[in-house]
Amino acid sequence: MQRENKQLLVLTHLSQLLDIITGFGGFIVPLILWLTQKDTVVNMDENGKSILNFRISMFIYFLISIPLVLLFGLGLLGILAVGLLSFIFPIVNAVRVSNGENPYYPMSIKFL
Repeated sequence: MQRENKQLLVLTHLSQLLDIITGFGGFIVPLILWLTQKDTVVNMDENGKSILNFRISMFIYFLISIPLVLLFGLGLLGILAVGLLSFIFPIVNAVRVSNGENPYYPMSIKFL
């Protein structure tokens, strides 16, 4: 039986910001929360998949930006954009989930 737990969903979105605070954990913590709670919390499966798809996509965009640094510094803009998106959208989606809306992560490639 599934239960509704908006606080855990909000915490899962905000846990992506652990990368900024501690330097790691922004992928591992949402992954663990999703794997352990996807069958017991309403909408955790959908939210967890969108978070992980976003994190994997941002990592790929970051890797693409690194060699582009040598090409007129375009990679610096890419790295800056990835950093801003990785900071802003977890907060935006935490607010959306707390209001009962579905999360939306732009530029996210569907892997899961």
